[in-house]
Amino acid sequence: MVCNIFITVGSARFCKGKNLKKYGIRRNKHTAIQRFSCSDCHKAFSMNLGFEKMKHNPKGITTAMQLYFSGESLRNVAKSLKLLGMDVSHQTVYNWIEKYTKLMNQYLDKITPQVGDAWRADEIYVKIRGELKYVFAMMDDETRFWIAQEIGDRKEGHNARGLLQKSKQVVQKKPKVFITDGLGSYAEAYRKEFWTMKRQDRTLHIRHIHLQGDMYNNIQERLNGEIRDREKVMRGIKKKDTPILTGYQIYHNYFRSHMGLDGKTPAEACGINIEGNNKWITLIQNSSTDV
Repeated sequence: MVCNIFITVGSARFCKGKNLKKYGIRRNKHTAIQRFSCSDCHKAFSMNLGFEKMKHNPKGITTAMQLYFSGESLRNVAKSLKLLGMDVSHQTVYNWIEKYTKLMNQYLDKITPQVGDAWRADEIYVKIRGELKYVFAMMDDETRFWIAQEIGDRKEGHNARGLLQKSKQVVQKKPKVFITDGLGSYAEAYRKEFWTMKRQDRTLHIRHIHLQGDMYNNIQERLNGEIRDREKVMRGIKKKDTPILTGYQIYHNYFRSHMGLDGKTPAEACGINIEGNNKWITLIQNSSTDV
């Protein structure tokens, strides 16, 4: 990958300098906030960007998000936070997820991942408010970057053009190879979004037969398994516009390392690196700066 985008830790509030050192702790009723001193402008400040007016410590909030997207339920996350001295309800944890997923997603939508030339689309059924729905997902085979997703009311007859359009918008190109199962929705969408009269610009559509032991199929099935595991912990999804699926997409791409990528995240495989010991805080601070 030729692109190198660094999502960096915060800079000094006044001069934007990077030469910072810790300068004590500022405490209030609910939490303790790290203070920093800038060696360039010699001013001290609190690094609380993105967590203003929040009652609890940014480390605690981001720990909750890491625990949840790693597989814990909202109630188990709330119980775990009590060990850190944070007495919060499971609804509060959900509110944090909703708030910061929206913030990060708005920021990340402006970053173009450098994915490969072969993409795969697949679908998995989920229950939303007890009704059967389908999550349609697009993934890059090379980097395992989850490019786009959408929820459909049905499998057969679903208009998949939206998924392909969204994918092109995210990465600013179309693939050279498009791999799907035999679902007719993908073939119809392919003809309208990826096919062209110019042979040299035409995307090859492989209507893939699922075979046991097929490497490419196993990669996509792994993502389907992640979604299924998340749904089981949630005991079904409560609403169609849930922030949980978007949040999990962010977690999958930017925080979850993959053995098949030598321990890198899909974002890192795409040339997007997040600096700092707590990447959640780094990303939230950058997202807040961009608002």
